[in-house]
Amino acid sequence: MSFQRFDSGSAANGELAKGCQYCINGSKMVLLVTGRCRAGCFYCPVSAEKKGRDVTYANEGRVHSDEDVINEALAMDAEGTGITGGDPSEMMDRTIHYIELLKNRFGKGHHIHMYTSVISLENARRLEAAGLDEIRYHPIESLWDRMDSTELRSIIENTGMDVGIEVPALPGKEKELECLVEYAFEAGIDFMNLNELEFSESNWDMMATHNFLVKDELSSAVLGAEECAIHILNKYPDYRIHFCSSTFKDSVQLRNRLTRRAEHIAKEYDVITDDGTLVKGIIYHRNLDEALTYLKENYDVPDELMYLDSGRNRIEIAPWILEEVGAELPFKCYIVEEYPTEDRLEVERTPIN
Repeated sequence: MSFQRFDSGSAANGELAKGCQYCINGSKMVLLVTGRCRAGCFYCPVSAEKKGRDVTYANEGRVHSDEDVINEALAMDAEGTGITGGDPSEMMDRTIHYIELLKNRFGKGHHIHMYTSVISLENARRLEAAGLDEIRYHPIESLWDRMDSTELRSIIENTGMDVGIEVPALPGKEKELECLVEYAFEAGIDFMNLNELEFSESNWDMMATHNFLVKDELSSAVLGAEECAIHILNKYPDYRIHFCSSTFKDSVQLRNRLTRRAEHIAKEYDVITDDGTLVKGIIYHRNLDEALTYLKENYDVPDELMYLDSGRNRIEIAPWILEEVGAELPFKCYIVEEYPTEDRLEVERTPIN
């Protein structure tokens, strides 16, 4: 074995792409420019509320204005942005606008990489001029053994961006994948990423259509995808190839991004868990101002350890305080664990009284 193994099953020959390094640290914002895409890949894992729809998200938050994008980047102290979709090439003017917006606000050091299946020299030149640092092409499966029909070589020769290939490891497609690897590196790409193929709510039918099986009961990964990637790593030890496992994306990249955001948005009363979630006390009452006054007068709770969240119609309070006095309160009280994201997805809720 010539490659290096990382946490949660990921592996690589050589140094990871710069965009990947930021992702691993959790310091890269995910900007989904649009859910639209013409590639029609059967394995596309994009969620149902985004797939095929012209919507924009910064991490988990819906974007309605430039301020939404900037505020999300600030909330997690982002060092870079990964632009994705759908396919951002479907909305080139919008994509270029966001690249320029982020570069102007955070400077040239804010690293931006982008995913697209459209291998176009004209597009690449426009993206580079806007400030894109790294482009990752996702050629459709039918192109893997005929990449000489694309403009990949011209893009590498005529732009200064880091150029890579990122595709899923498809069991049974090892020969086509070998063709892709050999052509792409001979043409001069900087790196290749092989993602562990996963089932999702939007591609579940590929199980029956392609006779794929789930890897194990704890994973959404496809059986044989990791073996396919390891075969490629072993066959091409001198090429800069990275296998990104399903577990690695969930347990390392996502956790680090959540932890980074939690550390920047947590209030004094929030408890940050090892998984990057927030634990807090929650109080519900028909009159929140009345409840707030009750807590101050009867329990001398300091202002900095509670907060009236009118948007969610609740009072947030230090969980250690609520655990101590909650049983006595005439309000509905809970200890909740939730993601530090814009949508505040709840993980667990425990009633106190």
